[in-house]
Amino acid sequence: MSTPAPRPSVLFVCVHNAGRSQMGAAFLTHFAGDQVEVRSAGSAPAHSVNPAVVEAMKEVGIDISAESPKVLTTEAVQSSDVVITMGCGDACPVFPGKRYLDWQLDDPAGQGVEAVRPIRDAVEQRVRGLLGELGIPLSA
Repeated sequence: MSTPAPRPSVLFVCVHNAGRSQMGAAFLTHFAGDQVEVRSAGSAPAHSVNPAVVEAMKEVGIDISAESPKVLTTEAVQSSDVVITMGCGDACPVFPGKRYLDWQLDDPAGQGVEAVRPIRDAVEQRVRGLLGELGIPLSA
């Protein structure tokens, strides 16, 4: 009897954990279901998720209104297989043996929903690509 492969864990990190990393985590959870352990955090978390990001995600059928920004911890990085940084610069701790991806995306902070839509769509495409790389079929 073979044991199932452990679920990969992915951590999305941006400065405020109010936009890009929230969208990344939401799309990955939406597409992968429980096949992937998903976390998001910020090096300097905001008080709440960007309302324009919440609205843009709602437009594609994903509700993140109940999410809240979380502080980036060393433990979160250490317990993740893949760490996706989205403009957090030197604030993201680096550990040997982790896979790091740096997704250069515009910061939706202070932007209206019109400006957030293309960022959302770029995040979605990258998450779909990541799932392909991890060999995980889309469940949604």
